Amino acid sequence: MLKVTLITVGKVKEQYLRDGIAEYSKRLGRYCKLEILDVKDEKTPDGASDVVETQIKKKEADRIMALIPDDSYVLSLAIEGKQFDSVEFADKIDKLPGRGVSHLVFIIGGSLGLHDIIKSKSDELISFSKMTFPHQLMQLIFLEQLYRGFRIINKEPYHK
Repeated sequence: MLKVTLITVGKVKEQYLRDGIAEYSKRLGRYCKLEILDVKDEKTPDGASDVVETQIKKKEADRIMALIPDDSYVLSLAIEGKQFDSVEFADKIDKLPGRGVSHLVFIIGGSLGLHDIIKSKSDELISFSKMTFPHQLMQLIFLEQLYRGFRIINKEPYHK
């Protein structure tokens, strides 16, 4: 069974998001071995300079890097990444095991995004939209799309 690790920055605070994440995590158990890991986010002072923001992203990146297994295929969510529709995303997930990939790691950055060190460590950058979403909401959106992808791969019905 494919192992999927989702690494996120910051804890999800809102109960409705935690409920949705729990529901999709449960549903995904049929298709993959899912692990969700979060790293501590850094507080960003109001009006932080570019230098301070880069330092914050670097601290978060160091925490993320410590959790990425060497043998994993890393896909980071970044606004400049490649966009897929749901069928293309499913196809991407479906084809990776045929290339010898048994462990996918997806990374969702914090409110400032990802440090370049994470982007360069990634095998691919993917984008869910040109819009910006709160990173906590993105976790739920990502899990729903991952579930949808597995339903597509298995030719199972899913609402459109």
